[in-house]
Amino acid sequence: MPPEPPPPVPTLPVHDHLLPYAGRLEPRDPARIDLVVIHCTELPDLATAREYGERIVHPASGTGNSGHFYIDRDGSVHRYVPLDRVAHHVRDWNARSLGIELVNTGRYPDWWDSRRQEMNEPYPAAQTGALVGLLARLARECPGLRWITGHEDLDTGLVDATDAPGASVRRKRDPGPMFPWDEVLARIPLRRLAPGPGAPRPL
Repeated sequence: MPPEPPPPVPTLPVHDHLLPYAGRLEPRDPARIDLVVIHCTELPDLATAREYGERIVHPASGTGNSGHFYIDRDGSVHRYVPLDRVAHHVRDWNARSLGIELVNTGRYPDWWDSRRQEMNEPYPAAQTGALVGLLARLARECPGLRWITGHEDLDTGLVDATDAPGASVRRKRDPGPMFPWDEVLARIPLRRLAPGPGAPRPL
């Protein structure tokens, strides 16, 4: 028997809540975007993630660190940065990518404690379903979009552990082991980027 078709991609609204500094971010042509980077917020809720995104951490430009889209646990989708602006969400890869943040506690509040590196919160079906719907929409809006990867795949740096002098932990581990890669990849027209020879490079 032929395989069953994948479930239909849901149509979902995107709520615009642009960050105050969005207009100061570097402009770009969305046609240059060929990569989606999946993050988790490693914060308790969307309100805390918003507060973090509004912080000015790059004084020269008056901007902060943020993804383009945030997906809450209930599946609601929020746009913080338009696609025609370069958001600061991943080292070295910002110019060619867009960032999607999934609300998830991750290692919060002990990000760099070597004893607290587990990431045990599952991603709800409503959240991953909304992600699939958003990715389908973005594939239509950004014809150059080909790749998807996790923040942890691109930022492999280490930082000093806060609990143990001389020890180190991964700077970024998101979206982490609970993210359902196989399920998501089966439903989207993008390929997972695996850094290495022949892979796309930072712009």
